[in-house]
Amino acid sequence: MLRNLTNVRGIQCWGAHIGIKSMRRDLAIIYSEVPAAAAATFTQNAVVAEPVKISRRNISDGRAQVIVCNAGNANACTGKQGREGAEAMVAAAAETLHIDPELVLVASTGLIGEPFPTEDVVQGIRDNMEKLSGDSKAGSLAANAILTTDTFAKEGFVEFEMDGAMINLAGIAKGSGMIHPNMATMLSFIVTDIAIDPPVLDLAVHDAVDETFNMITVDGDTSTNDMVAVLANGLAGNDPIVSVDDSRYPKFYEHLRELMAHLAKLIVSDGEGCSKYIEYRVSGARDKSAARRMVRTISSSILVKTAMFGRDPNWGRIVSAAGNAGVPFDHSKVDLALGSEEVLVSVLEDGRPAEFDRNNVKRLLRESHIRVHLELHDGEAEAVGWGTDLTTDYVIFNSVYTT
Repeated sequence: MLRNLTNVRGIQCWGAHIGIKSMRRDLAIIYSEVPAAAAATFTQNAVVAEPVKISRRNISDGRAQVIVCNAGNANACTGKQGREGAEAMVAAAAETLHIDPELVLVASTGLIGEPFPTEDVVQGIRDNMEKLSGDSKAGSLAANAILTTDTFAKEGFVEFEMDGAMINLAGIAKGSGMIHPNMATMLSFIVTDIAIDPPVLDLAVHDAVDETFNMITVDGDTSTNDMVAVLANGLAGNDPIVSVDDSRYPKFYEHLRELMAHLAKLIVSDGEGCSKYIEYRVSGARDKSAARRMVRTISSSILVKTAMFGRDPNWGRIVSAAGNAGVPFDHSKVDLALGSEEVLVSVLEDGRPAEFDRNNVKRLLRESHIRVHLELHDGEAEAVGWGTDLTTDYVIFNSVYTT
């Protein structure tokens, strides 16, 4: 069976149907048996959901013990009623678990602007805390209970050795539409049993998010509810990592980044209505920031997305998008290659059109996994990001989303 959240020491989970959604589970609980070091990133949208405001406050001391998330209602643009509902979620979880309310993180996902079903959510929390379990099935139930328009649950697990102990890292995520993180990101909850100081964990989380969740896009919209939260409860028994200068820090960071990248790619592969999963790589940039900005600009270009949907090797759109990134570069030096996961074809060399078989590239672009590689020849930095095409199915689906 797939290893998941409950394979991390001291983690219990549950996912339940409490009636917010008609058919699917809609309440997830992730609980650490002991208080944990905690870090999170949140949406940069100026319109912020009520649970985001509360979780920002509660995680400010770098500690948390439980994450409670409802699906089916975003609790965004809900005013006083929604704010009181989010606070009621915190109170219900704290009272039922007999923990400090400041150790509770809450999240919501679903429709924006709908009155928050406080009574249903609070009763659901009270009814389901006693069902918390360390069984792997419970971890998968939690992964399913945070979904909205997703077509499958997104889970990941990584393990590695440190100080003679096996460290476990596990995470879940949700996201299919309204995906263009800027943190921030959709929703993702990650747990680990490593011992690490909160400030060090916070730095690792923010850096890893920048390299993974912040490098994906489906439709160019940053949600009101985006959140990535990580709990590290220390039950692995390793000597705590107390500084980024610790020789063990890079090993932890790389595995955290690996897990986040896995979850981020799953989100892109499940993009609403998409038919293509596209990897964008920009290399030879002056610095990492410039490379990331260019990847995000190209991958979110409507004209690039539609060309990929139409299997059209219209590479001029990619170069034009790169020029809109606000990053200085000499277009007369760039190389560009397009193709499938296995085969890349050069279409631009030293800023000049390359000779290539257009029909062959069109055949490669029929694949569900596509690659785009832009080499700037302007430095040593590179960045990778992931996106989708823009399809008629996406337009139809989102034109009637609430009706």
